[in-house]
Amino acid sequence: MKFSVVTISFNQAEFLERAILSVLSQDHDVEFIVVDPGSTDGSRDIIERYRHAIAHVIYEKDDGPADGLNRGFLKAKGDIYCYLNSDDVFEPDAFSKAELFFEGNPDADVICGHAWATDAQDNHLRRIWSDPYRRLPVAYGASVQIQPSTFIRRKAFLKSGGFRVDNRSNWDAELLVDLFETGASIEIVDEILSSYRLHATSITSTGKLHDLIQLWDERRFERLMKRKPQPFDRYIGLLLRAYKHLAHPQAFLERLRHGPLYRSGTAR
Repeated sequence: MKFSVVTISFNQAEFLERAILSVLSQDHDVEFIVVDPGSTDGSRDIIERYRHAIAHVIYEKDDGPADGLNRGFLKAKGDIYCYLNSDDVFEPDAFSKAELFFEGNPDADVICGHAWATDAQDNHLRRIWSDPYRRLPVAYGASVQIQPSTFIRRKAFLKSGGFRVDNRSNWDAELLVDLFETGASIEIVDEILSSYRLHATSITSTGKLHDLIQLWDERRFERLMKRKPQPFDRYIGLLLRAYKHLAHPQAFLERLRHGPLYRSGTAR
């Protein structure tokens, strides 16, 4: 299988090289595409250092991260698509494990694995798990999937229409809704495939998109439930999250021991 990987880069030179090396070190046929709409912190110098190993470099302004990803995937020719933020990394054997799962599960269109949460120095903070993709818990925010541990068959991505450019906070989560609603089979692979970085300026750590994330929560609910949320839905959501913790005690214990990862949106 050929993997097409898109990384969107914007002023994260501190982490970018680690992200690039985590892609280039995979023992697979990889088509690597890097999109940088205008970094000024030295990121482009790092990209140029590895340009010989990158299939496509796109230096052009875009209309936000979702648009940048779409521009990258327009160049993609691989069998499996995945995307990596410039502050995250793939685990060394991620592509081998993804390929093995796809080969053993030919009906799977999308697979979501688990991840390590790490700090700026690559220290492991705790494990985070992807949950099964089911309409009800996803709609109520009681099911999360780890973005850098998600791999998508080309045909399913194209059928979904790609990323929605108007989504400025959760473009990855809305892509999964689009995939689900276009009939894609979304499966969980019980492997750690990436490291998801938390640092002082990350969206996850700062909660700086709090209002947009709340709007996305409502939009996701309306898309999946075909109605607007009502006051009683808050209690249904609490019950579904309680069930999630009971069904996965290992994840719940890690959350108790180390605390939630998010200050806004869905806590993991």
